[in-house]
Amino acid sequence: MTEVVNETEYQIDGAEFAALADWVLAHMHVSTSAELNILFIDAEPMAQLHVRWLDLEGPTDVMSFPMDELRPGTEDRPTPEGTLGDICICPQVAERQAHEAGHSTAEEMLMLATHGMLHLLGYDHAEAEEREEMFSLQRKLLLTFLASR
Repeated sequence: MTEVVNETEYQIDGAEFAALADWVLAHMHVSTSAELNILFIDAEPMAQLHVRWLDLEGPTDVMSFPMDELRPGTEDRPTPEGTLGDICICPQVAERQAHEAGHSTAEEMLMLATHGMLHLLGYDHAEAEEREEMFSLQRKLLLTFLASR
C-alpha cells in the first residue's frame, strides 16, 4: 500500500506515483501490501534531512529511509508484507535536474521515485558495478511503466 503525500506547492499526480510503486513492487516480486510512503517536500526540509542523515549541505533530489529492510523476491517466493519505508523527493531540485536533462519535471520525479524504491530494496550505486546494475534496472522499470500507461 502506497501513500503519496505532497507538502509542496507543486502539482503532483498522486495516483501516478502510487501506480508506479505498484508496478515496481510487482516487478521486484514484493508484496503490493508492503507499506511505502512517497513524500514530496520543499527544499528547506530536504536540506535539513540531507545534513542530518548524510552530513551534506543543501537540498538533494531524493532520499530513502528503509524500515523493514525488505529485499526483492522471486516469482516463486515473493517478499512478504512489511514496511518498505519512506522516500522523500524535492520537486525544486527535480525541476532543475529535469531542465538540465531536457525532460519534464514529472518524468524526473518518476525516475527519482523509482531510484528511491530501489534504494529501499537494498540497491546502491557506490561502486561502478552496483551503479550499472541499479541504473540499468531503474531505466528498465521506469521505461516499461511509462510504456504501459
